[in-house]
Amino acid sequence: MSDLGSEAQPLRVAIVGSGPSGFYAAEALFKSDLSVQVDMFDRLPTPFGLVRGGVAPDHPKIKNVIKVYDRIAHNDDFNFCGNVFVGRDVSVDTLREYYDAIIFASGAETDRSLNIPGIDLVGSYAATEFVGWYNGHPDYRDREFDLSGEVAVIVGQGNVAMDVSRILAKTVDELRDTDIAEHALDALAESKIKEVHLIGRRGPVQAKFTPIEMKEIAELADCDVIVNPEDLDLNEVNQAELDAAEAHVHKNVDILREVAHRLPEGKSRKFIVHFLESPVALEGDSHVKKLVLEKNKLEGEAGSQWASGTGEQVTMPCDLFFRSVGYHGVAIDGVPFDEKAGVIPHEGGRVLVNGTAPSGLYVSGWIKRGPSGVIGTNKPDSIETVESLLADCKMLTPAPKRDSAELIESIEANGLKVVDYDGWKKIDDAEMERGKAQGKPREKFTRIDEM
Repeated sequence: MSDLGSEAQPLRVAIVGSGPSGFYAAEALFKSDLSVQVDMFDRLPTPFGLVRGGVAPDHPKIKNVIKVYDRIAHNDDFNFCGNVFVGRDVSVDTLREYYDAIIFASGAETDRSLNIPGIDLVGSYAATEFVGWYNGHPDYRDREFDLSGEVAVIVGQGNVAMDVSRILAKTVDELRDTDIAEHALDALAESKIKEVHLIGRRGPVQAKFTPIEMKEIAELADCDVIVNPEDLDLNEVNQAELDAAEAHVHKNVDILREVAHRLPEGKSRKFIVHFLESPVALEGDSHVKKLVLEKNKLEGEAGSQWASGTGEQVTMPCDLFFRSVGYHGVAIDGVPFDEKAGVIPHEGGRVLVNGTAPSGLYVSGWIKRGPSGVIGTNKPDSIETVESLLADCKMLTPAPKRDSAELIESIEANGLKVVDYDGWKKIDDAEMERGKAQGKPREKFTRIDEM
């Protein structure tokens, strides 16, 4: 038994990833009765994960949660280590020399694929790339999206699909006073997109977007929203599923029904919602020109219905195609990984190696459970992981090295600049000053060397 967690020997924890799950894990550790030191690593110089790089620029209120994370970061026993890629710039084995426990909270950094013919044609993209591009994420700064055509199609009906649709359907004036990246605003100002189609394989009762997202689409300044009223005529099974559903599902259907009875006003753009259709193929010589869809029907019992193809196909024009069928985790060198599920295998947050939980490795957030829930969902998830860690504390083997400064020096000896939280605040202040000059809340640095 060790005395880890005492004043004489604080519990030293490395958290890999600085998104919501990482910060909630840090908060739970600091709320424990133990003496804890937390070093948080992120491969970018900037913290906050998808709150910074994934939340839509026209949703500033959602980003207010950063104030909570900022408070956590000001704990005297917290240290941010940005611009450090764990698994490349420093190995997991090296971290284990300095920390009694490691929590992997690296999220889901890429997208799920869509295996249909033509998916690699020019003009076909992952929604995650587009989101990163308009949010100024350095990984996607140099992506180019061909907005010269008139018809854009987004496959998927979650909130990310709605964000992409809304950004494409909004006027530049509606985006100008947000923190959207300047390069994206310039490109969108030249967009020729006139129709935005949202494709869902199931029906309106099963749609994953929230009522707020649908309401925002319905209130766009210069876009007619089109929903087929027949799609809202529910059969007995769908009505039973709706009757048993949570309040937000009822609100979704209510908003869709209200929109379905509107008459088009001849606005410059159209947003068209499709249900019970799945993509079969993209067609074009080198660039996307057409999308082939298969009509679906729902099978199964209320609450567990799935989409089944009918064999009936339709073809529609398509100049720009986005797949928005979910995020997918990325493996970290030296850590077990379930490639199919895109997660680190675990039991109660304890990382499993060959079916057993080794000492000192834990996981939290999307890399633990997959890309589900909202920002707040990560809090109980992280608390569960930290409770497992704290239960294990007296059985953990104390790390032989206890000096974070020594580790940082060894990383920087290889020519890397480790960005601490004060360094991030300098970036933060500079971004807000840049934004103020343009009447925006901030103008992000989109290249790491600029930061």
